Amino acid sequence: MILIRESVTDQVHEHTIRVMFQDEARFGRINAVRRCWAPSGMRPEVGYQIVREYTYVYTAVSPCDGVMDSLILPETNAYAMSLFLDEVSKRHSDEYIIMIMDKAPWHTAHVLQIPENIVIRFLPPYSPQLNPVEHIWDEMREKWFKNEVFNSQDAVENRLEESLVILENDRKRVASITGFNWIVSNQLMAT
Repeated sequence: MILIRESVTDQVHEHTIRVMFQDEARFGRINAVRRCWAPSGMRPEVGYQIVREYTYVYTAVSPCDGVMDSLILPETNAYAMSLFLDEVSKRHSDEYIIMIMDKAPWHTAHVLQIPENIVIRFLPPYSPQLNPVEHIWDEMREKWFKNEVFNSQDAVENRLEESLVILENDRKRVASITGFNWIVSNQLMAT
């Protein structure tokens, strides 16, 4: 945290600093059968399909207070990532954001447009376990997509919207899912 603080203090005087973690996930019509509860002696029937249609969710989370910003976009590339960063920048226009993410190719592209109030820092390579947004994906797949068969990609996107709105409005839940001890304790020390 000290390196982050030193690198931004010259640029940040009147703004609040917000630390956010970012990731993308693919959602579509291919489903994985998961365990589920059924009364004793009854075998549940679960639908299964393989339809290769996808959409992508871009999400940034502030683990200390549970603030979550998301966009559903049709693909992953530098243009889509630039749209997402612009949206987060507008939602937090009075704050300076330290965005922590992996090094996906569209995160490091030369054409990526980074707003003035966002600075990007990268997680170590091959360490998805350090990104708390991965737990958001687990929560969504467990609570809203478990053993579900969708008739269309529009139905998938409608379910995504429903789940993201619920999570974005439940900061306490998001903070409990993403508030890793090493993040929260370091953030408190930095303030």
